[in-house]
Amino acid sequence: MSRNRPIVRASQSVLFYIKALRQGLLILLVMTPCYVLSQDKFALTVEQFDEIKGAKLSAAMAWHGSSPWIQAVTAGAREEFERLGIKVVAVTEAHYDPAKQVSDLETLKILHPDILLSLSVDGLSTKPSYLQMVGAGTRLVLLSNPISGFRHGVDFAGIVEDDVESMGNAAAQLMVDAISGKGRVGIIYHEADYPITNRRDAAFRQALRRHAGIKIVSEKGFTKKSHTAQLTAAMLIQNPKLDGIYVSWDAAAEGVIEALRMSGHKEVKVITHDLGVNNLIDMALGGNMYGTVSDRPNEMGKLMARIGAGAAIGLKTPLTTQVDFNLVTRVNIADSWRLAFATELPAILQQAVQQGSQGGVPSL
Repeated sequence: MSRNRPIVRASQSVLFYIKALRQGLLILLVMTPCYVLSQDKFALTVEQFDEIKGAKLSAAMAWHGSSPWIQAVTAGAREEFERLGIKVVAVTEAHYDPAKQVSDLETLKILHPDILLSLSVDGLSTKPSYLQMVGAGTRLVLLSNPISGFRHGVDFAGIVEDDVESMGNAAAQLMVDAISGKGRVGIIYHEADYPITNRRDAAFRQALRRHAGIKIVSEKGFTKKSHTAQLTAAMLIQNPKLDGIYVSWDAAAEGVIEALRMSGHKEVKVITHDLGVNNLIDMALGGNMYGTVSDRPNEMGKLMARIGAGAAIGLKTPLTTQVDFNLVTRVNIADSWRLAFATELPAILQQAVQQGSQGGVPSL
C-alpha cells in the first residue's frame, strides 16, 4: 500500500508527473474490485472428495447471531456441504447471547454431527460445550474468533478468518483517498472486547497516523450499534469541521450516515467495513459513504465446510486460513457484492447504482 513521501527540491515538471502517476495508481486501486492476498486455500483431491462423499457425514452450524453476512457464510457452507454429499442437520444462532449459544450447543450435541462450524460469542462460557462435542467425535471449525487453550488438530480442525490488520490498513487508505490525504478525522470504534473489530480498528488508527496531513481529532467508543448516531452528533458539535469519520462496521455506520444527513454535513466522508444495502445506496448516489472494506463471507463458509470435511476423514488441516477482501467504492459495488455474497445486487441497490451513475435518485 503506497504512502505519501516528501519530495525535496523537485522541479515543477517532476512534481506534475509524480502527481499524475499517483492519480493513475489511485484509479487502478479504486477500479480493481479485488485486493488480493497471497494465501493458499485448502483443497481436496479427487480421491479425498470421493472418500468424503462415501462417508455419509453430517454437519451443523452454531452461529453467534443473524445478519446478511452470516447468512452468506451459511449459504456458502450449505453449497459446499451439498457438493460433498454432507447432510446439514441444524443451524442455530445465539442472538449474541453466550447463554443462548451454550443452550444451542447442548441441543446440537444430541444430534451427533460429524462436523460443527461455529463462531463463539464468548470462548470462556462456550468452551466446555465445544469440548464435549469434540470429545464425542465432532470436528470443530471456528470462524474468526479463536478460543483460548484450544489445541489445533485436537480440539478444533482450524479457523477461517479475515486478515483484519490488512483490512484496517485498507480502510485507512480509503480515508486518505476520500479526503485527498489532508484533513480532520473522527473515529467511532467498537469499545467491547471483540478481537475482530478491536484489531481492525487499531490497525486503521495506526495506519492513519502515518499520514502527516491527517489529524485524528476525536475518538468515541460504542458497544451498541444503535448509539452511533448520538455519538456522531456529539462529535460534530465538538468538531464542526470534520472531513471524515471512520466507524467499525456497516450496520453501526448507518447511525453515522443518519446523523450526518440530519445535521446537513454533506461533505463529511465515511469509511467502514462490510456491505449493507442502505449504506451502499448512499454510496452509489454520491452521499457521505465514500468506501468500505468487504471480506468474502460466502467463500468463508465454503472453506469452513471443506476443512471440516477433510478433518472428518482424518486429513491434516491448516491452523488458519484467511480470505481475500475488496476495497469498495461507488465504481465497483456490483462486482464487490458478487464476490462477497455470490449473488446479484438486490433490485433496489441495482436501481441506485444505475441512477446514481446517471446523476438521478432512486424511487424508494
